[in-house]
Amino acid sequence: MKVLVTGAAGFIGFHTAKRLLARGDEVVGLDNLNEYYDVRLKHKRLELLRHEPHFRFVKLDLQDREGMARLFREEGFERVVHLGAQAGVRYSMEAPFAYADSNLLGMMCVLEGCRQAAVQHLVYASTSSVYGANTKMPFSVHHNVDHPLSLYAATKKANELMAHSYASLYGLPVTGLRFFTVYGPCGRPDMALFKFTENILAGKPIDVYNYGHHRRDFTYIDDIVAGIVGTLDRVAAPNPDWNGDDPDPATSKAPYRIYNIGNQQPIDLMRYIEVLEHCLGRKAEKNLLPMQAGDVPDTWADVEDLVADVGYRPETSIEEGIRNFVDWYLLHYNRR
Repeated sequence: MKVLVTGAAGFIGFHTAKRLLARGDEVVGLDNLNEYYDVRLKHKRLELLRHEPHFRFVKLDLQDREGMARLFREEGFERVVHLGAQAGVRYSMEAPFAYADSNLLGMMCVLEGCRQAAVQHLVYASTSSVYGANTKMPFSVHHNVDHPLSLYAATKKANELMAHSYASLYGLPVTGLRFFTVYGPCGRPDMALFKFTENILAGKPIDVYNYGHHRRDFTYIDDIVAGIVGTLDRVAAPNPDWNGDDPDPATSKAPYRIYNIGNQQPIDLMRYIEVLEHCLGRKAEKNLLPMQAGDVPDTWADVEDLVADVGYRPETSIEEGIRNFVDWYLLHYNRR
């Protein structure tokens, strides 16, 4: 297939493009290479992708209406994996308009491009952050998610609603994936594992929020990518049993689906740090702090729908996953 992967220079986008290329798909990777974090890492990822004969990179802003329309018109994509977005819960309190531009207008341009080009299936990134003030565990796609606690989460919830409208109006098959704390090699420098590793090796304290009482559904990148590709291959279809008197938020009479994609095994943050300390052979000095605004104490994904429909099975333990990240980090930053 010919597939557009937005955010291809990003963490999840890079690994997804690699997996699609490895199985023989033609991939056009789109990214604007913004400076939210070290651009050198994004260029490194692209450098690895450019060695693939069936990969081509396009530098473009998602919110560039004319540029996006032209791209869809000229390329004739069969399917789209939309992973490009302005990420980060805390940064959304500093730069809210970046989220409006990338996550709202950008999603609009992707949806309209898919409609005009009659794309067979759009798979897009949502987030576990949409569960917001929900406390019933595990988080289920069949629960209501109308109480986001950050603007980032609100934009992702809006993306789900926008996608449903296009599925309903135009019959565009759309599937949203709510990611749960993705980690692994080539990961984002703004994520906890990257920051912890950097500070521990530098002999600096690590900031541990909520006094270390967080539990997170940490999910290894290879498991995430397997779920993305499996979902891309299973085109969203209407749910014939959907009932407007008792509406299921995860499905619709339109070709629309929402899935959680996580490890389904929440881990205590202190255990996560303990495994990292073991892999680095060093102890961390912990700076225990209260919970940050916009954050939630725990996340736990119910992934049974994704298991049933796609055959998704996360297989990577945190011990293996953190070891793989540490090995990559030490090699990439010449810290051996």
